[in-house]
Amino acid sequence: MNWFPDYQYILASKSPRRQQLLKMLGLDFKVVIKDTEEDFSGELLKEEIPVYLARLKAEPFLNELQPNDLLITADTIVWLNGHAMGKPSTATEAKKMLNDLSGNEHQVISGVRLTSHEKYCEFYSTSNVQFKQLTESEIEHYISKYKPFDKAGAYGIQEWIGLIGITHIEGSFYNVMGLPVQKLYEKIVGF
Repeated sequence: MNWFPDYQYILASKSPRRQQLLKMLGLDFKVVIKDTEEDFSGELLKEEIPVYLARLKAEPFLNELQPNDLLITADTIVWLNGHAMGKPSTATEAKKMLNDLSGNEHQVISGVRLTSHEKYCEFYSTSNVQFKQLTESEIEHYISKYKPFDKAGAYGIQEWIGLIGITHIEGSFYNVMGLPVQKLYEKIVGF
């Protein structure tokens, strides 16, 4: 049985995790990448940031969408102490991010946009995540072995650091991976 409306689904994301999650959902889709600068105004706060970035990622497709296309764009941030953490560029940045997260609770916020030829829908999901106090050697091991430079906040919950370091999560586990799949499912079915 096919649960999804009859669209040609396009995922505009390089993220292997988002691709994996959509496959697990049973959605038949193709991946199309258009590079977009992920810059945002310092006036945006919390959930406004990933929703804005998901909207920004949809813009290059707007004049190309066919009547039966449904584009999925998404972005995820880590929010700690009133600031957004993006993806680290270097091991030094990753180490700083993980030290900041260590022993603290933070929020992971994913923004998603569904865009068709005629309409769109934007939404977000927030998960609260608590890290134990990480040791320097745990942080260094994780960065050197897993190279988390494509992940907001410099970590993947599904990787070693999540297994040994996350003590509590409130909200969607898959949202922390980068895509709130349950909420996305509901929005697609209702689109």
